[in-house]
Amino acid sequence: MLAGALLVGGHGAAAYHQVPAVQQTPAAAFRMPAGQPNTAAGPVQPWILGATPLPRRRDGYGVVRSTPPALVDRRLPTIDRLPPPPTKAFVSAIGPVSPEVLARSSWTPACPVRPEQLRYLTMSFRGFDARAHTGEMLVSAAVAQTVVEVFKKLFAAGFPIEEMRISPGAELNLPPTGDRNNTEGFICRPKRGQAQWPAQAFGLAIDLNPFHNPYVSGDLVVPELASSYLSRNRVRSGMILDGGPVVRAFDAAGWKWGGRWPGPVNFAHFSTDGH
Repeated sequence: MLAGALLVGGHGAAAYHQVPAVQQTPAAAFRMPAGQPNTAAGPVQPWILGATPLPRRRDGYGVVRSTPPALVDRRLPTIDRLPPPPTKAFVSAIGPVSPEVLARSSWTPACPVRPEQLRYLTMSFRGFDARAHTGEMLVSAAVAQTVVEVFKKLFAAGFPIEEMRISPGAELNLPPTGDRNNTEGFICRPKRGQAQWPAQAFGLAIDLNPFHNPYVSGDLVVPELASSYLSRNRVRSGMILDGGPVVRAFDAAGWKWGGRWPGPVNFAHFSTDGH
């Protein structure tokens, strides 16, 4: 997913110091921007998602801020929107997209795929509490079984995911708050400033834990409060690393990882075509 395909909406922000520009360098060379908060200085306050919109940049994204202490090692609890799995084993289902699901998604008649070309997935995933939760996702019918197999591997590996739900179109257009962390597949919106549709609008791409694995291009970081996670050598739970379980699972499926792009880099992004 290129810059134009990134979500503008997020959840939560606060008045922190702006981080310096991030140069385009290989993933292993990223370092923590100066001015990150010291989490050892005192108790960390609970974080309220979506509480404070960020001022907008000229390009429509939020102004980039340094990471709040509560999110430097982000392990927020999962809110169960669907009933938890009935068993400790991985549980999944693939089905057509019902009118109810379609109505709460970002699909419109202008999208480049028809509803019958998509599939509705429900899948077990591990939260940061190590418990099993049920997530939902829309993807292309052509990759539905492959996606289930990938997430089955992540569940077995114990890789934590904070949230996995379908985003409605109205939510994507909310003011940016810089702390969005939803793992999802199909999102229907064109690339920013372009008429071209990204792979995600066809259900052929997935973003996974985007706060732990941000997009970076020049001085832009998305989500806008995730600058702490530009330091890929400071490994924390939920991060996607080359050679780790997430990349291995998608590599085996033949998908491409945005963390290997020469720039801009998108550590959360996996797609069938490398876009």
